Amino acid sequence: MNRIVQFDSPFMLGFENTRLLIERASKAAGETYPPYNVEETGEGQLRITLAVAGFSAAELEVRIEGRQLIVAGRKEDVAAAGERAFLHRGIAARGFSRAFVLADGMEVQQARLEHGLLHVDVVRPEPEPIVRRIPITTCG
Repeated sequence: MNRIVQFDSPFMLGFENTRLLIERASKAAGETYPPYNVEETGEGQLRITLAVAGFSAAELEVRIEGRQLIVAGRKEDVAAAGERAFLHRGIAARGFSRAFVLADGMEVQQARLEHGLLHVDVVRPEPEPIVRRIPITTCG
């Protein structure tokens, strides 16, 4: 099986990790639990909303590892408690970990749990234009 090598142009320097990030993103796209939305809420502003019905704020974690935003939920096993006998269980209570790859400069502004939905607001501040002149030295 031949893989198409992306970002192999000699004009794109320092993008060695980009292929790995694309592979991680495509793997994460195949996961379906919990369902989520990504919406643009303004220029340079995104909101990721995950359906986490049944999870409390204490059972959820939002963290950044490197360039990944990771949202995880850990549910205690209610069946082991023996307090409930479900005739039908359609609301998933399993743990999860979902990762989103962030571009350079993206910052998580806040995470808010509301009515079974976890909203994570991400912003990309406008970068300051940087122009730097490189001196040219001569030999001899």
